[in-house]
Amino acid sequence: MESVIDQACAAALYAEGDAALDTGASLLAAAPDADDALHRRGEEFVTRAWGRGWLPADLVRFVRLELDERRAVLAATLIAAETARYGELPPRWRAQLDELPGRPPAPRNKPDRFSYASDLLELFRLLLRLPAIEPVGPAPGTATDHLHRPPAADEPRMLTRIRALLAKAEATGFPEEAEALTAKAQELMARHSIDEALLAARSHSTDGPGACRIGVEPPYESAKAILLDAVASANRCQAVWNGDLGFSTVVGFEPDLEVVELLFTSLLVQGTAAMTRAEAGQRASGRKRTKTFRQSFLMAYAQRLGSRLADSAERATAEADADTATATGAAPEAAAAPTGLLPVLAARDVAVTEATERMFPRTTTTRVRGATDLDGWNHGTEAADRARMGGSGKGHRGRGSGEHGGGGEHGRGDKHGRGGGEIMA
Repeated sequence: MESVIDQACAAALYAEGDAALDTGASLLAAAPDADDALHRRGEEFVTRAWGRGWLPADLVRFVRLELDERRAVLAATLIAAETARYGELPPRWRAQLDELPGRPPAPRNKPDRFSYASDLLELFRLLLRLPAIEPVGPAPGTATDHLHRPPAADEPRMLTRIRALLAKAEATGFPEEAEALTAKAQELMARHSIDEALLAARSHSTDGPGACRIGVEPPYESAKAILLDAVASANRCQAVWNGDLGFSTVVGFEPDLEVVELLFTSLLVQGTAAMTRAEAGQRASGRKRTKTFRQSFLMAYAQRLGSRLADSAERATAEADADTATATGAAPEAAAAPTGLLPVLAARDVAVTEATERMFPRTTTTRVRGATDLDGWNHGTEAADRARMGGSGKGHRGRGSGEHGGGGEHGRGDKHGRGGGEIMA
């Protein structure tokens, strides 16, 4: 005899509309003894998601985008229960589980049995239809993929210092202090990445590039994706944006991936705070600002930071290469010899490009809406100048700055469009 769980799922999951959900929820509401089995079925859907390349943060983010926060908390509850069965989890999973919303488990059958069952079935319907995405690491319970090595168990002291500097930059209300703190953090990031590259070369490490996903959520996701692309490029990584699923995949070597996550998050916090202050000033002068102001602000912020990051990256790499030549006793004109820093970094660039092309053999190019509010553009440019990176260093070729005007493009390339930007998508 077919179980009530199977009956409810058959009624609700393979049809559209609220009527199908109501039918399934009515069956479940009348069967309190099926509650545990219902949650086990949800955990099975979560397990399938791992097999399709999803990670905990990806899943919660997508549920929030497609449904709402209430269902995102339910998804977090199922994720916490499903992952508790594994003795060991892949890299980055523990941190993502620690950040699940709602402090799972969520209380069952609230506000009533019917509503709770309806929420679960709608969540199941979404999980059932998840597309397969490119894996960025092994699923729980599978063999470790050597291309995606985990971060060290103990965070390097350098990253701890960088994290503390960026936290202070986000918290301060003084732009000059935030600028100085962020500049110092970027200097440490540059040194950390170059040191890791040289160590890997000298030890003949066989570790290749890995990948991680970073959420790029509405509103103003185009500008955020361009900002992330600029941060990734300046730190010897490549970013591919999936706007439909709300994230970018960043490909690079592990030390650089950690830096991109830290810096993008901090710059986004600083940019949002600066935008809020600029809007307050506009309102105080009696001028009402709308979505176009914010879109133009963040687009200018992303464009300007991209230009500054690229410039400072080239300077820092040149300085580090000169230091390396001096330390090894090489003449200045021999700085680019095969034993120097530049060939090491070039080899890593090639490895990252090849890994990106293997993961994403096809990318598309789309137009993005450009800036249309001159005040928003000017304020965004000024905010980017205050958040400038004073010692960036991974030496990726720069992507040019934009100007107030029309749209830009997403796709492969090394230049920004007018008022937009060009990234892989």
